[in-house]
Amino acid sequence: MALLRRRGVRRTSPWVYIGLILISLVSIYPLYFVFVIATRSLDALNSPTPTWLPGGEFLNNFNKALERDNVHFWKGLINSVIVSSVVTLSVVLTSTLAGFAFAKLKFRGRNALMLTILVTMMVPTQLGLIPLWGMMQQWGLVYSIWAVILPFLTSAFGVFLMRQYTLSAVPDELIEAARVDGCTTFRTYYSVVLPAVAPGAAVLALLTFMEQWNNYLWPRAVLSPDNPTLQVTLGYISYTYYTDYSMVFAALAVAILPLILAVLFFGKQIIGGIMEGAVKA
Repeated sequence: MALLRRRGVRRTSPWVYIGLILISLVSIYPLYFVFVIATRSLDALNSPTPTWLPGGEFLNNFNKALERDNVHFWKGLINSVIVSSVVTLSVVLTSTLAGFAFAKLKFRGRNALMLTILVTMMVPTQLGLIPLWGMMQQWGLVYSIWAVILPFLTSAFGVFLMRQYTLSAVPDELIEAARVDGCTTFRTYYSVVLPAVAPGAAVLALLTFMEQWNNYLWPRAVLSPDNPTLQVTLGYISYTYYTDYSMVFAALAVAILPLILAVLFFGKQIIGGIMEGAVKA
């Protein structure tokens, strides 16, 4: 204990743990509430006394969602998996390549091009909906799943993130050593840079997957009701004069399950990437 005091390390107060527990409970409660209502009838939501325990009506509520007119739940689920996976792979690949180029390669106009990429991050996505829709119409991609994929294959934020991460994670001496060994630029990227920036790429992958999975506005504008993504499908489920929230929450519980699984499986890599970047900073 005396050694810890001499080194300036203090013990964490119990109030810190109490505060973290309270914040965690407040954050988890909305998800738990969705799950509870999804497993009960609508009477549980209208009851004057709060309901805390799950029931046994989940399958019934979910089947009612599947039986709704103009609702293609499984089609939307498959489309969301395809869109999110393809866009995530493309963003991670292009961002790590561009990040390596901007961080470690010297070429004319590098700073001006990087500044141009940063400026595009300041433009709200909503401003480009009409021009982008017209472009998709000229290409004949309206109502096609490619209209949702193509505009998001690259990410300005991803390029900026991986550039900053590459600057701190890959020493210049390592690049020079690879060149001395006879590695080409692409071989240096594949064998030296990519393994070093893997934690940052994992963070980018999860953020991109979550963004595309939850994307609603653009898929709603460019896809037809017969070929939707999952978020658009959830919107169609709730478009009625009388909303059965038990049915909607049952479909919502299934929709957020892939995100929960992604966080559970890749949580260690994500936290490790964030902490590694913080230590290097």
